[in-house]
Amino acid sequence: MSADLENTLYLELKDGRVTIALRPDLAPNHVARIKELARQNFYDGLKFHRVIEGFMAQTGDPRGDGSGGSGQKLDAEFNDAPHKRGTCSMARAQNPNSADSQFFICFADARFLDRQYTVWGEVVEGMEHVDAIKRGDQARNGSVTDPDKIVSLRVAADVA
Repeated sequence: MSADLENTLYLELKDGRVTIALRPDLAPNHVARIKELARQNFYDGLKFHRVIEGFMAQTGDPRGDGSGGSGQKLDAEFNDAPHKRGTCSMARAQNPNSADSQFFICFADARFLDRQYTVWGEVVEGMEHVDAIKRGDQARNGSVTDPDKIVSLRVAADVA
């Protein structure tokens, strides 16, 4: 089966490429916004500011501390896709309609998040590179000192 390059992301990390299959069938508005940001090179150089062993790696904040975003909030598109190893889902504040540009990738099953966070994609290749992301301090809610960064995030259709 050939990949749908318009709905595939290439996440370049220090250790290699991670291929993410987008799920516009589950979260069309979130997928459209992430592709728009990727095409603006928004994610390039952003830190994995919150990384919790056995749980997830979070990124997408231009401030690098979990308090920032692109400035465009998205309405929740909660769906039935499970939060399992490799799931890509949107971070948000307490308000369900507060997702912006921050997202996380699950290291392991996190089914307690199901139907409370918007799943928009899944790692289909390169999960070992996600596993290599520097972990944060458990006592500081996963806050990472000298964190790893996104090298680049691109829509596959745009990559020659």
